[in-house]
Amino acid sequence: MEREYTGSEASARQPETMAQQETTKDQAIAGGQEPAKKASVARDKGASFLRAFSVLEAVVDSNSPVTVSYISKTVGLPVATVHRLCKMLVEQRLLQYEIDGKRLLSGPRMFEFATRILSGSHYDLERRIIMETLVEEVGETCNISIPDGMRMIYAERVESHWPLRVQLPVGSHVPMHCTASGKLYLSHLGRATADRVLGRLELTKHTPRSIASVKALKAELAEIRKRGYATDDEEFIEGLVAVAVPIVDPNGRFCAGLALHGPKYRITLESALDRLPALQRAAQQIGELMRNHAAEPAET
Repeated sequence: MEREYTGSEASARQPETMAQQETTKDQAIAGGQEPAKKASVARDKGASFLRAFSVLEAVVDSNSPVTVSYISKTVGLPVATVHRLCKMLVEQRLLQYEIDGKRLLSGPRMFEFATRILSGSHYDLERRIIMETLVEEVGETCNISIPDGMRMIYAERVESHWPLRVQLPVGSHVPMHCTASGKLYLSHLGRATADRVLGRLELTKHTPRSIASVKALKAELAEIRKRGYATDDEEFIEGLVAVAVPIVDPNGRFCAGLALHGPKYRITLESALDRLPALQRAAQQIGELMRNHAAEPAET
């Protein structure tokens, strides 16, 4: 039952009621939410972002595609919450499902971000200097490539001074099964993941020397794992040879491929392999550069 107030009580309460009405009016004009409610919404959004980020981190840190159950255990969130976050991240192309529809891996936008990071101005100059020094030393065009779906994409490229060069600018896509960097990436996948990826790859014969069977490609990948580098002996483009080495993170996981290539009339595969130590030094320098910039505090 509502309480009835005396006249004096009503008079005493009237200014407060009017003030409350004015405050409510101002809040409605400002956006219709009370400050406490706005702060609560902001906190909720912040928490949701951190949860989504933890899911992304769990997928990226894994060496192979993962299930929602695995992510849930890794980040300590309920399966239902992780499933909802994964659905949102897949819709935003930050994650994608494998062909079986059960396991998740990095999506196309994550690779786009990686390309932008590699091309980012905050350490672009230092990386460019390393690449230009490498090109001067080996005398041939060098590039950095990263996986983009079922192909590799050129994220960085420094041309040699030779007048005749193969035109594959930054942003170009090349196949995985017949390029040095592509095979290098495939060799760093876990065996189960590699089997699934190889089952989906179109093993197109770009030249007579292209690997066109899964069995032959698996044998090649096994050799690459042993020796730590990959080659392309006219497998993608006739008359072109290439050698690639990995740029890795502190845990030894593949980040990108660093390759040199040139026409066979100017550089044989054997002479390209003579330049392997220079490639490996540059790859190590770029890896250290990436790690150092990741460890730097954010500018304020």
